[in-house]
Amino acid sequence: MRPVGASAAVVERGPREELLAERLFPPEPGEIRWGLGRTRAMLSELGDPHLDFAAMHVGGTNGKGSVAAIWSSVLRSRGLRVGLYTSPHLLSLRERFQIDGTPLSEEVLAGAADEIRPVLERWRPSHFEAGTVLAFHLFRKYAVDVAVVEVGLGGRLDATNVLRPEVSAITSVALDHAAYLGSSLSEVAREKAGILKPDVPAVVGETRSRIRPIFEQAARDSRAPLHFVRPRGGLRAPPGPPGRTTLRIDTEAWGQVDLTSSLVGPHQAANVRVAVRALELLPLWLRPDREALQAGIAAASLPGRFQVLEAEGRTWILDVAHNPAAVRALIRTLRAYRPSRPVVLLAGILGDKAWTKMLHRLLGEVDRAVLTQPPSAPLHRRWDLEAAGRMVSPVPLEVVATFHDAVAAAAREPGGTVLTTGSFPVVADAIRALGPAALPPFRALL
Repeated sequence: MRPVGASAAVVERGPREELLAERLFPPEPGEIRWGLGRTRAMLSELGDPHLDFAAMHVGGTNGKGSVAAIWSSVLRSRGLRVGLYTSPHLLSLRERFQIDGTPLSEEVLAGAADEIRPVLERWRPSHFEAGTVLAFHLFRKYAVDVAVVEVGLGGRLDATNVLRPEVSAITSVALDHAAYLGSSLSEVAREKAGILKPDVPAVVGETRSRIRPIFEQAARDSRAPLHFVRPRGGLRAPPGPPGRTTLRIDTEAWGQVDLTSSLVGPHQAANVRVAVRALELLPLWLRPDREALQAGIAAASLPGRFQVLEAEGRTWILDVAHNPAAVRALIRTLRAYRPSRPVVLLAGILGDKAWTKMLHRLLGEVDRAVLTQPPSAPLHRRWDLEAAGRMVSPVPLEVVATFHDAVAAAAREPGGTVLTTGSFPVVADAIRALGPAALPPFRALL
């Protein structure tokens, strides 16, 4: 049963977003210890809330957030009550915990955390383990019909992998988080494939010949029905103002269906195809009809993914591309979009990413570049600005350490486009710096 007053509580905003993590979780979280034992133990003490609702589980190096957003939107169009658990967040930790498309309020999150605090204090989980347990507790408390859950890191040992979903999906495989997932694509793919489970249909959007056999073997080992989706095909028109992706897809459930998405770019077309195939494989009581599919995909949005804003007489493109594969996808979309010149790069990359490779690719697409340190970037993950500034560049390049000054430097010329990318922190800080101009697509998060 839904608690009295739940709907009103869900839509309120808390006053102190910056203190939310400290308020929710024990002040001294436990260290990261890989494995699912601690998460299972905590959930068991709470009565296994993750078994009280249907679920869809998505992993992958890039694109999993887009697939999760599509699933959530389509299932809401289907008339279901939907929980959404994602990471990382862009502006507020509240984004990670949503019901029916709305981030939960600080008061709701804190109240639910207080309910499970004795368990958290006893087990001293990592922040992500605690957040996962909190999400599943909330989804049971607010009686969701289905939860859409995004893998945090990897898959096999990720805390979310305690789920037994109705369907699983893996979007793509690329090198990222090498310290945790391995330094080869094969190693990363094996970690991603760890979310496959017996008798749970699995959809995979990664079809490169050297990686596909890894998923085929994992599916045999886990007895998971496996469905590959071609990453390309079905894209009927290149992206362009006002920024839409159109596809015509042949499906088993709905026949040939035309789809339009506000998620822009060929890589987003691939994400739509993965999302649609997974939705086809849901049991009938969850599966959307054609109208809900089309309406949900049209309504799905994800801030910070080739987000285009007009502010201060110029275009701002905000994209959280934070590894080389994501940068390649961004560049393909940028070329198709053909932004107004000059294009100025405002880049802030985290130090544990392959920033040299990322920056080299980006500098070849712009007319000028400003490198900066996003203030919201964790201190231990900040990149070496001085070293970045010494890179050989085909375009004028300047280092401006203070973020406010860097934004002003990027917007020095009238007109043109500022491409802000490299990490979640640089996009989040740009949104805060733009203020009211950035509010429409981010209003629910600020």
